[in-house]
Amino acid sequence: MRGKVVSAAEAVRQIKSGDTVGVSGFIGMGHPAELTEALEKRFLETGEPKNLTLTFGASQNDGKSWWGLNRFAREGFVKKIIAGHFGLQPDLVRMIVENKIEAYNIPQGVMMHLFRAIAGRKPGVLTHVGLRTFADPRETGGRLNEISKREVVKLLEVDGEEYLFYKSFPVNVALIRGTSADTRGNISIEKEGIALEFLPLAMAARNSGGIVIAQVERIVEAGTLHPMMVKVPGIMVDYIVQAAPENHMQSMAEQYNPALSGEVKVPLSGWKPIPLDDRKIICRRAAMELFPDAVINLGIGMPEGVSAVAAEEGFIEKLTMTVEPGPIGGVPMSGLRFGCALNPEALIDHAYQFDFYDGGGLDLAVLGLAECDQFGNVNVSKFGPRIAGSGGFVNITQNTMRVVFAGTLTAGGLETAIGDGELRIVREGKNKKFVPKVGHITFSGHYAQKVGQKVLYVTERAVFELTPTGLMLTEIAPGVDLERDVLAQMEFKPHISPNLKLMDERIFRDAPMNLKAETAAGGGD
Repeated sequence: MRGKVVSAAEAVRQIKSGDTVGVSGFIGMGHPAELTEALEKRFLETGEPKNLTLTFGASQNDGKSWWGLNRFAREGFVKKIIAGHFGLQPDLVRMIVENKIEAYNIPQGVMMHLFRAIAGRKPGVLTHVGLRTFADPRETGGRLNEISKREVVKLLEVDGEEYLFYKSFPVNVALIRGTSADTRGNISIEKEGIALEFLPLAMAARNSGGIVIAQVERIVEAGTLHPMMVKVPGIMVDYIVQAAPENHMQSMAEQYNPALSGEVKVPLSGWKPIPLDDRKIICRRAAMELFPDAVINLGIGMPEGVSAVAAEEGFIEKLTMTVEPGPIGGVPMSGLRFGCALNPEALIDHAYQFDFYDGGGLDLAVLGLAECDQFGNVNVSKFGPRIAGSGGFVNITQNTMRVVFAGTLTAGGLETAIGDGELRIVREGKNKKFVPKVGHITFSGHYAQKVGQKVLYVTERAVFELTPTGLMLTEIAPGVDLERDVLAQMEFKPHISPNLKLMDERIFRDAPMNLKAETAAGGGD
């Protein structure tokens, strides 16, 4: 019997103008591409549904394709967005910049917890996450453009402590995906690379009086799915759509990799060292902060190289890497598979991972550094008209007691020469990244000082530490000139440590550093 099984076109006809639509996914994984393609097609053919509110945790695209959430970049299709990350949907971002769509950035972990709060009919999420950042009403309250006037977050005081209260809102439609569905609507996710927010998003829509549409790879007979394998129970699912294989890839990079979903374990012996360049210098210095049995989060981009350094140095097995959408253990993937891990030990739900992070479960986090100021604030979320969104950055950096920000001192054409234990600047970058005041506070130095975090800012030529009076320069690379190559390339003068020292010269040699022995001997002080 067909039961709940319908075509994508039939399913999306149930979505009405003005609905709030929640969509699962993380970059290239977990996105119901068959459903969003059918929804876009309906809008283009009929003009309906229009004026949707779109809500999601993370960007779902590769930053350039007409795929995923970028399909919603049609005038009149979307009225408002409430989300954790925006940067990989360039056409949607353009409409936000042009004030054609209201847009509110909520920290990604808070978005996950909001879906659970909505499911439980709670008024919202009360949390410390986002204090003194862009999400705080004393800054922008999460608003991303001039037409975004609504109050989505309030500053409250409870027992003498400040908190942010993020307001719940009804979710009328959840678009999710899984691997198998039986005809009663029970959904399993055995071939997904991450567990994501499939369950809380489905519950949020169901308990808001809305509908849940699930895209799956295959349909099986009712009663054949083991109950322990069911991620979303059939009582929460209204419609099931069996997707074409090209619309149901495990990630945008490949159809299916069983080592990401835990079906198999693959050998890691073939790990190749990354080349000695600016990125490796920075990742090597960041890796010197690692210690045995540490539980770690590495951000997308440059910080991903820290795991490669740990593998090259032979102590990656002594660490536990985690990624915000749920993987614990294994080796975090990069690029279009960022969010997954090779050979994971566990795959937990997106929201539970942020429970772990928010409660202080991480020992160390290494995140990117796009813009930094004299107060230790970091911006990775908005640069004038360029909107990226915070993703999990706020949750991770505010709740980890040891944080390393990793990035070059300047950007835009930077060229260096590395060798014989020294660094030489061949051509300086056009853009200075260390500025008097960042344009958007994604990480608050003020808050970090209040809670006693240890914060380092690691570049290819200098290392800074956050102190009660602001940024202090503590290390410089051998071969660079302090005045010309460091201080003159900053738009403010940092404090300079009276014990200023040279960065370890092994960082600048094309040979292993023997970090395994040093890490085993101690660390994490």
